[in-house]
Amino acid sequence: MRKVVVDEWMSLDGVAQAPGAPDEDTTGGFQHGGWHLPFFEDVSQKWVVENISGAGGFLLGRRTYEILGGYWPNAPEEEQVVAEPLNKKPKYVASTPLSEPLEWHNARLLRGDVPEAVAALKQEDGDDLLVIGSTELVRTLIEHDLVDEFRLMIDPVILGGGKRIFLEDGALRSLRLIESQVTSTGAILATYAQAQD
Repeated sequence: MRKVVVDEWMSLDGVAQAPGAPDEDTTGGFQHGGWHLPFFEDVSQKWVVENISGAGGFLLGRRTYEILGGYWPNAPEEEQVVAEPLNKKPKYVASTPLSEPLEWHNARLLRGDVPEAVAALKQEDGDDLLVIGSTELVRTLIEHDLVDEFRLMIDPVILGGGKRIFLEDGALRSLRLIESQVTSTGAILATYAQAQD
């Protein structure tokens, strides 16, 4: 059985929307796209590469699939350390509007009910499944108790609004810190697992 690991870059107030570019996701009038870039440095880059390289495959929502699939297949040589695993490893995409065949190599749609499809993937042998971005998908996975681990890069910035991954449903969900470190820019790299009952 393999784990589902959520890998998110988020602000101190929990926003995970559009960390990489100004026009990445302006839904809801979000104006702070690209907020994460000033906090990215060597330690955080190493952390990202290790997470992506160690994954057995990727779970992606439609928007994240389109953003990543539009860039990484043609990434420059100096970015191949990230591009190679993203391009080669299986990608499972949660989307209703998209149809197969998907253009990005080794990508396929999750069939039927997304929580059921992810639960079935967890039962397979192999390395863990990494969820990158995909705020709506992450919220669905949290709601159905399918997330085993959170790997969060928490940047020292408050965005005041935007998409978040954590539900506001009144449910108490306890986590335990597995490891953490602080980068030179003040970002916190923290790994949390579900607390044992």
